[in-house]
Amino acid sequence: MLHSSRWIPLLLLSSLLVVAPTSVDAQTADPDPTRFAEAIAQFEEWDSQNAVPENGVLFVGSSSIVRWPTAERFPGLPVINRGFGGSHISDVNHYIDETVLRHAPGVIVFYAGNNDISAGKTAEQVLADYRTFVERVLTDRPDTKILFIAIHPSILRWADWPEMRRANDLVREFCEGDPALHYLDVASPMLGPDGEPRPELLVEDNLHLSAAGYDVWTPIVAQAIDAVTLAGSRP
Repeated sequence: MLHSSRWIPLLLLSSLLVVAPTSVDAQTADPDPTRFAEAIAQFEEWDSQNAVPENGVLFVGSSSIVRWPTAERFPGLPVINRGFGGSHISDVNHYIDETVLRHAPGVIVFYAGNNDISAGKTAEQVLADYRTFVERVLTDRPDTKILFIAIHPSILRWADWPEMRRANDLVREFCEGDPALHYLDVASPMLGPDGEPRPELLVEDNLHLSAAGYDVWTPIVAQAIDAVTLAGSRP
């Protein structure tokens, strides 16, 4: 018979074997990206009939990108908008060739992650998916600058804000020290003195940005685009 003290490491090992699969299973699965097949086909149809600027400023991500009148808000910039509403970062990664890489952008403005957290994904999943996006872009175009717009707070998804804020912190840390990566804090100015979302920055659904909300975002993003563009033009 084994001495009783020798059971302790065996029991610890057994408990680890039980716990380990649970943490893997806890990850929320990616939604089916083919639900955006029609939207992607419309992008491709437009691209086949129109020229887009090389080294342009490409906006990509979920509905906050779709609803942003980027050409109007950023006059004079070679803007390309490839947002598709309801998307997760995993969806952007799935269609990265069709929506991003084919346009050879000089600057990418990225907003996604809100839907991911709302669907049950963790901050770590958001970071992992964003890392995948960054790696694929910089492998294809090492000189591209990528601006990550922080996941924004909203009244509708206020219960998810702690995890969204944690995802923002992880992405911000990931971006630090890399001259290609930039984290844009649009979340802080969207909170009032009480620490809660400012209602005037959201439309009636209490989720999407109002014109006033884009008034907050636009100068932050414009300043960042100017900074990376000027830095890239220096000898």
